[in-house]
Amino acid sequence: MSKIDLNKVRFSTKVVHAGQSFDPETGALSTPIYQTSTFCFETVEEGAAKFSKTIPGFTYTRGGNPTTRALEVKMAAIEGGEDCVATASGMGAVGAVMIAFLKAGDHVVCGDTLYGGTSVVMRTNLAQFGIDVTFVDTSDLEAVKKAFTPKTKLVYFETPTNPLMTVTDIKSISKIAHEKEARVVVDSTFAPPPIQFALKLGADLVLHSVTKYLNGHGDVLGGVVVGTKEDIALIRGNGVTKICGNPPSPFNSYLVLRGLKTLVMRVEKHCQNAMDLAKYLKTVSAVKEVYYPGLESNPFHKLAKEQMNGMYTGIFSFELKENINGMNSFEAGKKLVNGLKIATIAVSLGDPDTLIQHPASMTHSNVPKEIREKSGITDGLIRISVGVEDVEDLIEDFEQSFANL
Repeated sequence: MSKIDLNKVRFSTKVVHAGQSFDPETGALSTPIYQTSTFCFETVEEGAAKFSKTIPGFTYTRGGNPTTRALEVKMAAIEGGEDCVATASGMGAVGAVMIAFLKAGDHVVCGDTLYGGTSVVMRTNLAQFGIDVTFVDTSDLEAVKKAFTPKTKLVYFETPTNPLMTVTDIKSISKIAHEKEARVVVDSTFAPPPIQFALKLGADLVLHSVTKYLNGHGDVLGGVVVGTKEDIALIRGNGVTKICGNPPSPFNSYLVLRGLKTLVMRVEKHCQNAMDLAKYLKTVSAVKEVYYPGLESNPFHKLAKEQMNGMYTGIFSFELKENINGMNSFEAGKKLVNGLKIATIAVSLGDPDTLIQHPASMTHSNVPKEIREKSGITDGLIRISVGVEDVEDLIEDFEQSFANL
């Protein structure tokens, strides 16, 4: 067993050691992959005690697995929560939270800018269960206050948002919600620790798609939710192991544990590269605007500096001007992205590789232009997840592509 007092060590040490120690049977340093569906018992009495949870232990991997448990313990320590439950995907985490805390007749106050899958849940699926949702710009505190009803049970938002990087004040929203006896759930996928600690800022639950920065290698689907022991028990029992039935595979849990070992180094590099690239793009004549809260010119910079510990994340968007050498911004955006040699055209984020996409012709191509532009996704908007390559190479890559517009 580990001799480390996790309450006394600093973040980087905690990330490496929390939830993991050498295997007591073999001495293996890495947590073993317990690739099993079921677990055996010496006696009927032992099995009964583990099923009733009067003694600790594992019974069936849908309800718990040693490899996955190591991940959950590590994530609870990283986020500063009491417990964590892991899921097979980020959407598995979202769905399990909704199942655990909402019933017919309840009301949710929800951020108006959401990941596409979450948007379907909020706009379509919850209505099927008789749950009402009000969408607001959660960066507008007065709008949030007005959205509450006597039936509001949950406030849900992402910060920063995709793709314009709008930042919501977690501490202020939590104060408003708690006065109304509502839970606050923050999707912090875009700003994982050590960038942002939602629970420390007052949120009740924080969730992540570990597919992104937490795993960090583009080879896993997964999700986590962190909160109090009581809340996590409800999510695990009512959501993950029952109606959703979506625990992660032990192998995926192992991969995320491996990825988390380098979280601090990776995130620092992502953030620094993003800052340098954003500053460069601000100087390009063809660029209309850069949406990155790390820039002092950004309207959310002051809040982000405090809430995101001065790191600002590794993803941002920028917008091209409407007329570039006779091309409209839609055609220029496509040509710019197609002309890059290092940045890879893809829609995820948090990978070591720099990933870029043109929303108007890709992820939002089926959304009517007038609706798309109301949410700020213009024809010339480009989203980039900055990787860990040498930033000078990335800047040179953009320079050659801009030169060919």
